Amino acid sequence: MERMRVGAIEAGGTKFICAAGTGPDDLIVSGPIATRSPHETLADVVAWLREHSVERIGIGCFGPVDLQRGAITRMTPKLDWRGVKIREQIEQALGAACVVDTDVNAAALGEHRWGAAQGVDDFVYITVGTGIGGGVMVGGRLVHGLFHTELGHLRVRRVATDRFRGVCPLHGDCLEGLASGTAIAKGSRFAADYLALGLMNITCALSPRLIVMGGGVMKTPGLLMSVREKLRHELKGYVPAPRLVRPKLGDRAGVLGALALAIG
Repeated sequence: MERMRVGAIEAGGTKFICAAGTGPDDLIVSGPIATRSPHETLADVVAWLREHSVERIGIGCFGPVDLQRGAITRMTPKLDWRGVKIREQIEQALGAACVVDTDVNAAALGEHRWGAAQGVDDFVYITVGTGIGGGVMVGGRLVHGLFHTELGHLRVRRVATDRFRGVCPLHGDCLEGLASGTAIAKGSRFAADYLALGLMNITCALSPRLIVMGGGVMKTPGLLMSVREKLRHELKGYVPAPRLVRPKLGDRAGVLGALALAIG
């Protein structure tokens, strides 16, 4: 029986990526679609997906996201996108059912199905880029709960000599405010320390077997090794340190995760 071709949308704050296919070995991927106004961006997304005749679509979206409504909340820093009902707009334009989750949950799902977390049902996916986010899987199921996880906004203990105020407009010196690419570009010097402290909180709270570390910042030579060593130091042997690895799917984790959302 021929497998159903599904569509995927990786909806990012700076660009959207679309795809159509059935998996990593059968995948057509669009070029980057710059994130502009919702009208302009979604028109390009719809036009691309319409050309590829997909029957169902998964959307991994920047957030925060109201997962029940399939809408971007009014807390997003992307002002033009506040309140946009992305699921409804795509469904109405293409006549295909859509499934929406956060971009990091989608990436976690992709790594679980085809990547570094295959066979591991209790793990965390962290992306460290312009911002920081995390997707959590427990018992083979993505964690949603009251809203969805926002691991980038964990508070971390300040390095005693650090006077950097943090860049998060809401919390200042949360993990994203101190260790994201934006923070590093504006002068944060202790990113590895703060990432290790954030992972310590995650390890103690969730007891993951594996943490997959993605995003552009984690491509920095030596950073993953430094975070791994600092995490072991912070845990002090009280609990085992989870394995820290890079995404096996690389930059395709998000779009493949969106495809996995659609496949179900």
